[in-house]
Amino acid sequence: MRFDRYTVILLTLRADAPAMTDDEAAELQDRHLAHGADLQDRGLVLARGPLVDQDDERYRGFSVWSVDPETARQHAEADPAVRAGRLAVDVMTWMMPAGNLQFSQVRAPRSIAEVTAD
Repeated sequence: MRFDRYTVILLTLRADAPAMTDDEAAELQDRHLAHGADLQDRGLVLARGPLVDQDDERYRGFSVWSVDPETARQHAEADPAVRAGRLAVDVMTWMMPAGNLQFSQVRAPRSIAEVTAD
């Protein structure tokens, strides 16, 4: 049996994340979203989004990448929220029977305003 391999990144809230005002956190979140949208537009990220209703609130985001783990790690570590010390990056390889998943290119939100717009 053939298997497809994807790089997966789990973003977690760091225990030592810096305290931020609401305005600082919102500005950082906008930069985080724009960074991820750029990676998705370039085809490096196939799918990404926040985690909700999880058992452990440290788990914040999940992404599936089209590149090898080291390349994905380099781009994920350039995320403004990671560089600011708010999020940590965990990288792994995800395998599944070939052809089990297909990804479509969609426009990703670049700011909180786009996320909340109806």
